[in-house]
Amino acid sequence: MESFTSSGRAGAPPAERALDEARVPGASDFTELSARIRGAGLLRRRYGYYWTKLVAVPLVLAAAVAAFIWIGDSWWQLITAAAFAIIFTQVAFLGHDAAHRQIFVSGRWNDAVSLIIGDLFVGMSYGWWRHKHTRHHVNPNKEGADPDIDLPVISFTPAQAARRRNPLTAWLIGHQGAFFFPVLLLEGVSLHATGIARVLHREHVDRRWIEIVLLTVRIGGFIALAFVVLSPGIAVAFLAVQLGLFGVYMGASFAPNHKGMPLVPASLRLDFLRRQVLMSRNVRGGRFVDTALGGLNYQIEHHLFPSMPRPHLRHAAPIVRAYCVRLGIPYTETSLLGSYAIVVRYINRVGLGERDPFDCPLVAQRSAI
Repeated sequence: MESFTSSGRAGAPPAERALDEARVPGASDFTELSARIRGAGLLRRRYGYYWTKLVAVPLVLAAAVAAFIWIGDSWWQLITAAAFAIIFTQVAFLGHDAAHRQIFVSGRWNDAVSLIIGDLFVGMSYGWWRHKHTRHHVNPNKEGADPDIDLPVISFTPAQAARRRNPLTAWLIGHQGAFFFPVLLLEGVSLHATGIARVLHREHVDRRWIEIVLLTVRIGGFIALAFVVLSPGIAVAFLAVQLGLFGVYMGASFAPNHKGMPLVPASLRLDFLRRQVLMSRNVRGGRFVDTALGGLNYQIEHHLFPSMPRPHLRHAAPIVRAYCVRLGIPYTETSLLGSYAIVVRYINRVGLGERDPFDCPLVAQRSAI
């Protein structure tokens, strides 16, 4: 069940009372929260944690390739394909951390790690993804500004649904919730293909030739390996399963974070704290969910402090939650399955032409003025 934590200060628990005492008169809401988080040491680097992962990535991938070659031309390779999908997604999470400057102080080191992980290990253009993801972080769920709510096959706003109203697309959009997860089977292909297209067309890519070389080695080499080790039929099935499950895992990891949360028009201006908290959703579930979603389940904390190392997000959550309660800012969290139900229900309603059921309360408030 989704919960919205927003209450007054009466009878506040110790964490909230501590925040009250630490409040600096005249300071902005986010500045005060940022000082609290920094004072708790939650922005310090976690070099041991990340170096362990950075060393493990090539070793795990090498072991997976060795197992693939050892198993040989067998339908058992479909299990290997599922394993590769999980490994590549987990590696992509590490690249996401580096892109947000969570690993090193040096921006050049973080960029280098992101480039190698994204292009060489995962097969996604780092330059294209960074540009797209930065726009999302600046304006989450803002119409006309957030690229994550402007997709070619799913309508996330009533305006998008209204533009796609020939008889066939009207029916498909009206039932788009049922197609959401099946469509994610194509997300892996889309991530590879879109990245390649952007690199070739020089769009938002600083190191074009380096990315071309790395993407060629990764994507070309992986396809060649499949067809060298496997017979054509099994190779095609292997690649289809690997890409399909990779797309589902990636999409299912990012979808719970903002889909079905309030949408705001391009004209609305919000302060940073409310813009990030009101448009984001956390996912409960403990350490297993933390690992499975690569820390993305703490989406509120991640959007407020993008450079915070992943292991610190779970410690920051109680501080941010208590602070939002004190200020009366809705802090949204739900279970993983609950988040998927919300996403499917929301995009179905949008597809049927209903008014956005999750209108931002600030939008309604300001529209009435």
